[in-house]
Amino acid sequence: MSERAGQRLRDTAARPTRAYVLHPALKSASARRLPEHGLGEALALAAALPELEICGGEVVRLARAHPGTLLGSGKVAELKNRFKADAIDLVLIDGTVSPVQQRNLEKEWGVKLLDRTSLILEIFADRARTREGVLQVELAALSYQRTRLVRAWTHLERQRGGFGFVGGPGETQLEADRRAIDDQVIRLKRQLEQVVKTRELHRAARRKVPFPIVALVGYTNAGKSTLFNRITGADVMAKDMLFATLDPTMRGVALPSGAKIILSDTVGFISDLPTQLVAAFRATLEEVLSADLILHVRDISHPETMEQAADVADILGSLGVKEETPIIEVWNKLDLVDASQRGALTAQASQRPMVLPVSALTGEGVDPLLAMISATLDEDRNEAVLTIPFDQGRRRAWLHDQNVIQNETEGEDGWRITVRWTARQQSRWRQFQAS
Repeated sequence: MSERAGQRLRDTAARPTRAYVLHPALKSASARRLPEHGLGEALALAAALPELEICGGEVVRLARAHPGTLLGSGKVAELKNRFKADAIDLVLIDGTVSPVQQRNLEKEWGVKLLDRTSLILEIFADRARTREGVLQVELAALSYQRTRLVRAWTHLERQRGGFGFVGGPGETQLEADRRAIDDQVIRLKRQLEQVVKTRELHRAARRKVPFPIVALVGYTNAGKSTLFNRITGADVMAKDMLFATLDPTMRGVALPSGAKIILSDTVGFISDLPTQLVAAFRATLEEVLSADLILHVRDISHPETMEQAADVADILGSLGVKEETPIIEVWNKLDLVDASQRGALTAQASQRPMVLPVSALTGEGVDPLLAMISATLDEDRNEAVLTIPFDQGRRRAWLHDQNVIQNETEGEDGWRITVRWTARQQSRWRQFQAS
């Protein structure tokens, strides 16, 4: 719909844009979740854009996807009459729509059309606040638009070119548009490279700090920001809305044991997250890779909490999160669970060593969670003897900051230091040495 990242969905008239949501469901497809729940998520996504007035939605069951219009001719005609009667301006299709299908449906229905990727891009463009977030969204939008350049619009006709009185066919407008997008992508990538370098410097600085990093991850709207605010006392935006926050936030926290950690709140995940967004936000998502402990926050009251957890696990795997990184499952929104089901839920959680039900809204279960974080980070330790040359005082200082030194003597070639540390501290030591 929009040709520039960040362009908003606004109607020129006084009234808001009237939108209708369609969730195509192929009968032959082996979907992870029920179509009705998929429609519910699509409606929630659409509601995240304040410019839209959601007029309804439905599941469209398909025997097969039609290459020209996605839907069958009968359904297209039925929806055309409905959209005209309800004065619909925008149709949101919760799935992938090819450029040809988009062009044909827009022409037939006389409305604008967005697919799932376009809708998520619009939401991200609306929520991005930091310079990095804006650049990432713009890069993702351009990468997506480049795939949509087809001979679908009248302005993509051939330009005149060549020499002589007649001239050759010249360069197509399509090629000119593609080259213009490529130039902008290169420019944005260069700017993002500087942001990534800055983020790497921040990561390197944090590696020198003797505080473990605990990252909050989870499906969007699982309550990560509410839990973050509850633990840290911060005021990060937290609403019952998909993708309420995009930019990562970090705060120092003192645990009841006296130990200190750095708690990181990250962008929420979602099923079928556009590949362009995964690539553009990789620098942000990779904050999870440097974490000593991951808190996987789940909305345990959601009917598809298991499917959402599987989606999060898929994305963590694609990011390359190490298997040795411990993960605590935080079953959040316990306050929304029916009282008759709470007992069974608590009993189920008690059978698993790294699971804890909580309510970030009321604070129930948060203190046991902090205790579990302390116990997890205070894991088994082993001893090692290191020899640090005298000209490597920075490395010796790092070990002192980590509070892992048991004994230290001076030899002819440097300090001979006996350390007692965890496997993660040992891994961070190797990273520090390589930096």
